[in-house]
Amino acid sequence: MMPEFGKYAVTILASWGATLVLLAGLIAATLIRGAQVKRALKAQEERMKNDG
Repeated sequence: MMPEFGKYAVTILASWGATLVLLAGLIAATLIRGAQVKRALKAQEERMKNDG
């Protein structure tokens, strides 16, 4: 079920595509950063545990 965009179809579909790519990038960056922070926190907790 594709809506009819007429002469603007290329522009609209390109905009949707760019939006999806940007959203995927933001989600990936968030997940990667979250994993980095989690590792850093775990390392810090281990240092605190070892230092007493």
